[in-house]
Amino acid sequence: MAIKKLKRNRNSMLGLVIITMMIYIVMLAPFLATHDPINIDWSALTQGPSKAHWLGTDEFGRDLFSRTLYGSRVAMGVGVLAVMINSLIGTVLGLLAGYYGGKVDNFIMRAVEIWNSIPFILLAIVLMSAFGTGIFNLIIVVSLTGVMGFVRVVRSSVLQVKEMDYISAAKVMAIPNSYIITRHILPNCIGPIIVLSTLRIGDIILTVAGLSFLGLGIQPPTPSWGQMLSSGQQYLGINLWMSVIPGICILLTVFGFNLFGDGLRDALDSKLKD
Repeated sequence: MAIKKLKRNRNSMLGLVIITMMIYIVMLAPFLATHDPINIDWSALTQGPSKAHWLGTDEFGRDLFSRTLYGSRVAMGVGVLAVMINSLIGTVLGLLAGYYGGKVDNFIMRAVEIWNSIPFILLAIVLMSAFGTGIFNLIIVVSLTGVMGFVRVVRSSVLQVKEMDYISAAKVMAIPNSYIITRHILPNCIGPIIVLSTLRIGDIILTVAGLSFLGLGIQPPTPSWGQMLSSGQQYLGINLWMSVIPGICILLTVFGFNLFGDGLRDALDSKLKD
């Protein structure tokens, strides 16, 4: 039923098409690229689209088309890995807080709220300054943000499920709590986790682009949409494509994940009628 509802949702299908297209680009980037994305050509600085360079070149003569393709690998890779870590931490904390309640619940929720109250940009600056820049450190920094959303969603689902009769029966039969949580409660939380993860990927791609734009994310010469956007703003009067291309890519990717996430949420929500 969920799949049928998802297929009937045109917006979600459009989002799925965009996501599928991005996945193909990520996988086929080495074969689609016409130039080395980090190769500098001093004879072709800030050029517009041409036969040699389909989308033009940047301030170092690097091919924008090739850098855009490889930039998609960075954006999608960081987004997916960060969401995996993000959802894992949030799910574990949400399960513990919702199932055990009481002091455990209060401690986890207050700790997460305190962590979430720290401004993200300030936190990113501190952590990136302490651990240094790089893709690995960027994934860790981004994955530590947004945990609050997963904790709240999972905790809310657990509070509803643990009141069911079969959970009470399992407790009476002296089944270990770890078994009850992993085999009976967690499967009922999968739907909200998938929906939130899908929406979160788009948010993280936008966040990574913002950090790279500020010089806190992916460092050159590694292709990054945010860093390309930052470099292009200095040459708007010379070559507008340097900013337009990465901006459109960020917009389409985030738009696709948001559309698909919204449709997935509607399809998995049993309270919504067709």
